[in-house]
Amino acid sequence: MEGFVEIKPGGNPLKRIYLNLMLWFVGRAVQAASRVDPQVKNEFQTLPLGFTFRLGAFPNGPWMVVQKDEMGRVRYLGAKVKGRVIDLSMTLKSMDALFLLFTFQESTPVSNARGRLFVEGEVPHACAVVRILDIVQVYLLPKFVAKLAIKRYPCWSLKRQIVDRARVNVRTLIGY
Repeated sequence: MEGFVEIKPGGNPLKRIYLNLMLWFVGRAVQAASRVDPQVKNEFQTLPLGFTFRLGAFPNGPWMVVQKDEMGRVRYLGAKVKGRVIDLSMTLKSMDALFLLFTFQESTPVSNARGRLFVEGEVPHACAVVRILDIVQVYLLPKFVAKLAIKRYPCWSLKRQIVDRARVNVRTLIGY
């Protein structure tokens, strides 16, 4: 089949930049929330030490990699997935599906129901990670946007809504 030219679809560089930025921000927010929020801490306690998960788009990203290290601390490891042992991979079938998720046009359960989300790993771990991501989205987003992004908006105390939200956002920005 000489002379056959494979046509690759053109990428949208603005979508890729936006998704890289969002995954970077959410990854750092997961790390920050694991140190501030007791519910996120409890979810991570159920996961084994050395547990690593990634979230991204098929076939070649962008990706977000988060790990619970041997000391029990949660760390955002960036976007590099090569050479890492991944315990749980949550992959959306395209960059467009990931864009729908991170522009909050559909929630994680809706993406899953529409067949856009593929999970490789144990189901209880995937459920824990989805709960963690839902809590992080409530911290990061205003209420009217967060209601679109998650299944049920939680009823939190005033301290958790104001003080903990501020702590998570500041820790996300400074990377601590």
